[in-house]
Amino acid sequence: MRTQRLGVWLAGALALGGAMVVAQTPQPAPPPAQGTPDPAAAGRQGAGRGRGRSVSIGVGEECPPGMTETRPRECQPPEFTPPSIVDYRPKSTLVTAQHLVPKAKYPAIDFHGHAPGGTWASQESLAAMVKQLDSINVGLFVAADNVNGPNLATALDTIAKSPYKDRFRVLTGIQFSEGGRGQPQRWLVGPGFAEKAIAQLEANLKAGAVGIGEISKGFGLTAKKANESRLAVDDPELDAVWEACARLKIPVFIHTAEPQEFFQQPDMHNERWLELALFGDRRNYQPGQVSFEQLMTERDNLFRKHPKTTFVAAHFGWHANNLERAAKLLDQFPNVVYEVGAVLYDFGRQPRAAREFFIKYQDRILFGKDSFQPEEYPYYWRVFETNDEYFDYYRDYHAFWKLYGLGLPDEVLKKLYYKNALRITPGLPQSGWPK
Repeated sequence: MRTQRLGVWLAGALALGGAMVVAQTPQPAPPPAQGTPDPAAAGRQGAGRGRGRSVSIGVGEECPPGMTETRPRECQPPEFTPPSIVDYRPKSTLVTAQHLVPKAKYPAIDFHGHAPGGTWASQESLAAMVKQLDSINVGLFVAADNVNGPNLATALDTIAKSPYKDRFRVLTGIQFSEGGRGQPQRWLVGPGFAEKAIAQLEANLKAGAVGIGEISKGFGLTAKKANESRLAVDDPELDAVWEACARLKIPVFIHTAEPQEFFQQPDMHNERWLELALFGDRRNYQPGQVSFEQLMTERDNLFRKHPKTTFVAAHFGWHANNLERAAKLLDQFPNVVYEVGAVLYDFGRQPRAAREFFIKYQDRILFGKDSFQPEEYPYYWRVFETNDEYFDYYRDYHAFWKLYGLGLPDEVLKKLYYKNALRITPGLPQSGWPK
């Protein structure tokens, strides 16, 4: 279990705030060692709580960097050197019931699967993957790697020749460019592209693929057309492709944008500061970058233009932090369903509202995990299945707060775990699931 992280932002941000403004605001000399009292402060301790070191602020104002509010509108700095945001790991003293859930209550379909490299290379690697799936009760793994060509053929052939053909399915992709990885990249979307893409899609479906996806976050963010202009999510050049998906009765699994915070400066108010500090490719706030709201507008235009096409919005459409907005989208577009991969941290910090949402929209949500780390799946089972309180999330850089269980009813769990995926994807194995 990960170490506890209560209060990381409140205390750790002191160090963060000081580090970020050190060039503009002179800071007092730190004590000689982290976590030890300042000798110069020892004589002041009997003189009152923080007397001589406090600063008053106005209503609605924030404390200066390196200080925290100890009384209404009164700020003072700590007498110890504050730990950094990555080092502060307090251990909770809360004693509460724990109900660990190593396996899902019902066999789950992971609609957002990215298998480890080499999984499709041999029967042995496939068997090893099945052993891991069994350990967490994932009954069906949908490979969502947006693949075409030899990679798709290899995966489909390995699965077809294995004893596990009903444990795996593969989504195919749309190839927006060719080249790359040491070769010049050439963008393909332009006149005649849709017809070629549809022909390839039909061939891939005939070979055994069951849908399109995951269409990556680059679609809208970085992908271009053949004329080097940005390829918008709702570009009319692709309309015929989406209409073909409706005709072929296959879902389109689409990842649009990133969390809203990735489009904001990584200052001490950004709750994803640590993630942005770790991963440079998630910093979407540079000048000239398309905005989050522009991408959402284009995505919603896409859903609106193609009402007969089933779209699966990856990562809950990045609206898990705003369930009112998430609900409005589902109400407006009956052809859209959500997938829950990599946003568990938002459900677990608002358990009452999330539970109501999952019950109300129980026919519109699919289970998916994204990164395949078997030890992380039980966190999902625990949030969805139990009423546990105040437990760790599995990645510090995603979330510094705790999770709470939703305690979903059995019928909602069944729809979330497998029934909804079976309904929208005819190419999935339809028999053998609990009633």
